[in-house]
Amino acid sequence: MFDSLRIAATGMSVSRQMMDVIAENIANANTTHTVTGEPYKRKDVIISSKPINDPEEQGILTVSFSEEFENQLTGAQVVAVKQDNTSFRKVYDPNNPNADKDGYVTLPNVNVVEEMAKMIQSSRMYEANLSVVESIKNMATKALESIQQQ
Repeated sequence: MFDSLRIAATGMSVSRQMMDVIAENIANANTTHTVTGEPYKRKDVIISSKPINDPEEQGILTVSFSEEFENQLTGAQVVAVKQDNTSFRKVYDPNNPNADKDGYVTLPNVNVVEEMAKMIQSSRMYEANLSVVESIKNMATKALESIQQQ
């Protein structure tokens, strides 16, 4: 039961970090100048699986599905947040103070509609993991109630 809680907790943590990065992308969707002098570059979250128990502390916990097959219990973790190096958008706006000599403004490579879709996906992922935590909590409560009645 506790392993299931750990797995759901790692999923909730990853979802929260994804939402933070997506919020940053949306907030900077129109940022034409950063400290580097170029427009904001959108960021992506790189996710990987990770063992639930630290191998150095307790050894890797395994669940036996058969005598020949064992599967490692894993959760999720954010490995890195990397910049998306796709090309920037160019918009014709000669009145903009950031326009080049031809009247084009270079904008970040952030598509707000895509970012909102990713935000909804991350939010649902968080809710799904929260639902797992609630279910485990209810099962534990019922188990304790049945023990008390005996």
